[in-house]
Amino acid sequence: MNPYILATLLFGLGLGTAITFASSHWLLAWMGLEMNTLAIIPLMAQHHHPRAVEATTKYFLTQATAAAMLLFASATNAWLTGQWDIQQMTHPLPITLITLALALKIGLAPVHSWLPEVLQGLDLTTGLILSTWQKLAPFALLLQIQPANSVILMALGLASTLIGGWGGLNQTQLRKVLAYSSIAHLGWMILVLQFSPSLTLLALLTYFVMTLSTFLVFKLNKSTSINMLATSWAKAPAITALAPLILLSLGGLPPLTGFMPKWLILQELTKQDLAPTATLAAMSALLSLYFYLRLSYAMTLTMAPNSLAGTAPWRLQPSQLVLPLALGTTASLLLLPLTPAAVALLSL
Repeated sequence: MNPYILATLLFGLGLGTAITFASSHWLLAWMGLEMNTLAIIPLMAQHHHPRAVEATTKYFLTQATAAAMLLFASATNAWLTGQWDIQQMTHPLPITLITLALALKIGLAPVHSWLPEVLQGLDLTTGLILSTWQKLAPFALLLQIQPANSVILMALGLASTLIGGWGGLNQTQLRKVLAYSSIAHLGWMILVLQFSPSLTLLALLTYFVMTLSTFLVFKLNKSTSINMLATSWAKAPAITALAPLILLSLGGLPPLTGFMPKWLILQELTKQDLAPTATLAAMSALLSLYFYLRLSYAMTLTMAPNSLAGTAPWRLQPSQLVLPLALGTTASLLLLPLTPAAVALLSL
C-alpha cells in the first residue's frame, strides 16, 4: 500500500478514536465510531484476497448495524428525555439498546459470531489493530454511560467468558484462537465494569500488551496455524522459549502479568457478594488456559516431521522491528510485582 494512503488511513483511525473520546454528544461519538470503521476497511481489504474481502464485508455489515442501533437509541433517548448528552442517560430503554450496540461493536457474546470469522480473513498486522485499537472507542462510551442495568452486563460478561473459553477449544487456526481469547478477556472486563471502571481499564491495558506480544511473535514466525508453530524452534529459538510464557500470561497464570487483572477482578466480584459469578468466571478461565497450553505444547514440545533436528532452515533477516516485541514481552511477563502500585493508582 502507498505510504501516503497508509498514513492517511492510520490518521483517520486515530482521529475517529480521539473524536469519540472527546465527545459528550451522541452524534459526535457516532461520527467518531463511523470514522474508525471506514478508516480500517481499506486496511482489511488491501490484499484483494477473497477471504480478506469476505471478512471486510462481514465487518462492515456488523459495524454498520451496531452504528445504526446506536444512532436509533440516542435519538430515542433525545425523544424521551430531551437530552443528547452522553452522561445524561436516564431512561432504561436507550441505555439497554446502546449497551447491546456497543457489545456488537466490540464482539461480546452472544453477538460475537462475526469476530472469529473476520479475524481469520485478515493478515496479522490488521488483526492486531482490530483486536486492540478498535476496542478503545466503544469502551470509552461504555465507561461513560455506566449502564445501570446490571443484569445485562452480567449476562454479557459471563456469556463472553464461557463462550470465549469454549469456542477456542477445537480451533487450529491461530487467528481464531486469538479471537476467542479476545471475547473471553472482554467478558472479564464487562463483568467488573459497573463496580470498578478503573479496574476495567487496567484489564484492558494488560490485555492490549499481551495481545500485542502474541501477534508480534506469530508475525515474526509467519505462523497462522498450530502446525506452523511446530517449526518455530528452528526460526527463532529465543522467541520460541518466551512465547509459551506470553500465552500463559494471557491465560492468567501467576507469577505473570496476566494474573493481575484476573486476581483483582475476582477480588472485586467477591467484595460485591457475587461469589457464584466469580467462581464461574474462574472456571471459564480454565477453558481458555487449555487452548493456550495447547499452543505452548505445539511450540516447545513438538517438532515438525519435515525438518531434521540440528539443521537451521535458510531464511532472510526479519524485516519486523524487534523493539516493540521486546518491550511487549517484558511487560507481558514481569509486571505482576507492580500490582500494589496499580491498586494504589486505581483507588485515586
